[in-house]
Amino acid sequence: MSFFVRQGDQLVAEKLAVSPWAPGKLSGTAVCGLLARELEAYCPDGFVPARLTVDLSQPVANAAFDMRSNVVRRGSRIAVVDATMVQDGRERVRASALFLITGDEPPGQVWSSAEDLPMPPDGCVSPEGSPPLFKSGEREWTSDFAVNQNAARKFSWHGLPPLVAGEPLTPFQRAAILGDATNHVCHWGSEGAGYINADVTVTLSRLPIGYELGLRADNTIAADGISIGSATLYDRSGAVGTCMVTALSNARRQIDFATTAATALTSESR
Repeated sequence: MSFFVRQGDQLVAEKLAVSPWAPGKLSGTAVCGLLARELEAYCPDGFVPARLTVDLSQPVANAAFDMRSNVVRRGSRIAVVDATMVQDGRERVRASALFLITGDEPPGQVWSSAEDLPMPPDGCVSPEGSPPLFKSGEREWTSDFAVNQNAARKFSWHGLPPLVAGEPLTPFQRAAILGDATNHVCHWGSEGAGYINADVTVTLSRLPIGYELGLRADNTIAADGISIGSATLYDRSGAVGTCMVTALSNARRQIDFATTAATALTSESR
């Protein structure tokens, strides 16, 4: 299982990379993963990815595409790289990555949140990829979507397959894919999911460790059909970073997960 397979010089989408609500389009999770894959090739030695922002301004068709990238700045402590996905000569989505050099922590103490980061037992998800687990409020972890269709705070836990068959999934790619899934923990309520991502931002203080990765919904702020969702990204060692999505109301295509089999990690991009 993977998101894409190689056919010659092209990457061809597998079922996991295709939007379940628009079979002719790629899912936002797949698009974010591909852009991270393109951008991390420019990460200088001694640097780590600290931020990825993806503008999902147009749908990406399930068809051939080109990647274009350029280094915006390369300094001694910071590097910025941009990338775009192009189809039929048109820019579909764009992304920017910020890479920072690592170093010693400064002296002193600062405040940080001490909220719990719940984790299911070891072995609940597979390193080869398996359906995500969800937890709503005080309920137990489960892959049953109907049980989690409520207004309680949500958590999700994931084991992801390779982005491209034959290539190991890198920690940065894993974080990018999960960034798009922020929509699923922040905008999935008692009547289903009614928002689609217009952008995704993932910030990282370190790269994820291991093959498991979780999301904890932290806040949702909505007015007049525009909503901001923020979540904590974490692994079994603790918090890794934060994810934020800006989303648009899509009430006419609201997804009722209590009656609709869900095969994707999150809503399709706009």
